[in-house]
Amino acid sequence: MEMLKHPVSGCITIIVATLVLLTGTPAQAERFELGATSAEADAVVGCLYPMTGRSATYGRDSIAGIKIALDDLAQEAKAGLPAPKLRVIADDPRSKASYAVRLAQDFIANDKAQFFCGIVSSGVAHAVSDLAQREKIIMVGTDHASSRLSIEAGHKYYFRVTNDSWTSMAAGARYLRDLQKQTGWRKLAFIGPDYDYGHVSWTDLQLALSDLGVAYETVGSLWPKLYEPDYSIYINALQSAKPDIVVTALWGGDFIAFIKQAATTRFFETTRLANFDTGANYDVMTALGDQPYPGLILSARHHNNWPDTGRNKRFVTQFHEMTGRFPTYAAEGAYTGIIAIARAIEKAGGANDDAALIKALEGLQLALPEDPPGFASYIDPDTHQIVQAQAVGTVVHNEDFPPSKLMVGNWAIYDAEDLKPSKEMVKRRRDAYGNGRICGRKRQIPRWYRDIPVRCRSGPVWCSVCQCCQGSC
Repeated sequence: MEMLKHPVSGCITIIVATLVLLTGTPAQAERFELGATSAEADAVVGCLYPMTGRSATYGRDSIAGIKIALDDLAQEAKAGLPAPKLRVIADDPRSKASYAVRLAQDFIANDKAQFFCGIVSSGVAHAVSDLAQREKIIMVGTDHASSRLSIEAGHKYYFRVTNDSWTSMAAGARYLRDLQKQTGWRKLAFIGPDYDYGHVSWTDLQLALSDLGVAYETVGSLWPKLYEPDYSIYINALQSAKPDIVVTALWGGDFIAFIKQAATTRFFETTRLANFDTGANYDVMTALGDQPYPGLILSARHHNNWPDTGRNKRFVTQFHEMTGRFPTYAAEGAYTGIIAIARAIEKAGGANDDAALIKALEGLQLALPEDPPGFASYIDPDTHQIVQAQAVGTVVHNEDFPPSKLMVGNWAIYDAEDLKPSKEMVKRRRDAYGNGRICGRKRQIPRWYRDIPVRCRSGPVWCSVCQCCQGSC
């Protein structure tokens, strides 16, 4: 293996490792080093983001978001503020839990990392979170969204700084409640990827609807594999079930593929499609072209056109000036993760006291691009999940962010405090999680998971930690 190192734009270094196999076929992976040098750094942060495949856009945008955060911190330091110098290392986990754990271990052993950040896949995040707990490394999640990571499986070293599946589905449930009053809808179906994030999203939505007293009939729950190329059988099944509304947890390229394939049928003539967590992401808006599909109800963890504040406009402008494109929500999430780590170090008076850093992160307030006027996001001390407002809307013409010709508008805004899980629900789910066991690995899983209609060939329960069905782990 030959290591080739070359500097790119000042403080940024890209290391490219090239492995040439005996067959002569090259395999290539990229490792990014950003910010301060080893000698200068007050702390080292090891980040995991996808650089290849359908989710590569989120890795690319996350790197840009990190660079903006580092630039902001550098400007603060120039102004005499106590901004720490961070060295940030990012690598591609290839959507594989075991490989992600190996990279994270290397961050600790070789790079002396004091923090982990990032991760798109919830399944991968579970594995790295377990490592963080064992190694006593603070992990700041910036993208993956399974609420199980903060509600059931959370520990003192794990924090999350963008909307999780509970926050998004709590907002979605309120939107559906209000829509029911207007339209009288009754039949609901769900389609989501067949891994932790999809199943937890469906459970969160059901719990949130129940809390609000919304009456409805479930007419189907479907579970295509992650990165499914052909959704035709699922679209046909949904059309046969005749739901009034389909809620989906498909994301990124999967969600785009589903929409485009559904548009070749009469799906949108009879059914509303809602995605409350990732649906309004900028890559989705761009892929939709110039004709809004009827009945789309969307939200995301950050919007380029909401809120209409100076802070959000500045972030979007910074991103566009740096990259020549507009950001997906992943950029704002990664930005937030680095800023949160920096603020915790400032508050704790350094990066070497874990107890002080954890205390600093618990309750930490962060004024962020996605915060509406008069509100600042903060990290809930009990769940370590950030508390944020959320906007849900429908698709409208908007050419302010080319090449996209569409954005979300007609906003319904939901207060951050209303979207927090109740202390009672958190306790109930944590108690259930602590009493359940699964797999030969003796990993825990909540008993309430047994109520999820998971379609496993080998057993009735999906193990989100091991990424398999009970009996096949």
